[in-house]
Amino acid sequence: MSSETDTNPSGASDAGDAPGTWGVSLPGAAPVRFDTKITVVLRDDLELWQRLNVTAFLVSGLGTTVPEVIGEPYEDADGVAYLPMFRQPVLVLEASKETLTAAHGRALSRALPRAVFTSDLFGTGNDRDNRAAVRAVPTGALDLVGLAVYGPRNAVDKVVKGARMHP
Repeated sequence: MSSETDTNPSGASDAGDAPGTWGVSLPGAAPVRFDTKITVVLRDDLELWQRLNVTAFLVSGLGTTVPEVIGEPYEDADGVAYLPMFRQPVLVLEASKETLTAAHGRALSRALPRAVFTSDLFGTGNDRDNRAAVRAVPTGALDLVGLAVYGPRNAVDKVVKGARMHP
């Protein structure tokens, strides 16, 4: 699988073209450099199981609303088919509650495709109740624990400024 070349995998700057941790490619092929970025920012006080759950929920919305992020289906050497996945890496960052709230505001101001996960969603058990829990809270009062953002690299870098690579 080819991957993105990025000098700063944290997405926290407008990095140039030097190879970084995303500079992996097939033998004999140049690395693929995407002009877009998928980034998830998680609040730094979440339990491990919460981080995994929030990440899965946040990225699930991208493929349905931004179909160009989905690649082709996979197939192994025996012809067994597998579902398509994102065509590019997903960066997972962490941040304080304040930094996450600021990133949300910047994503809104840039009108980037985004998904949110609030602390209230840990107490619900289905999509209907999840949507009702988010709808019940004004934008500025959302208790965010996660945010997924997709868009042009530079715009996403500016949105997630202050977040750091997830350990």
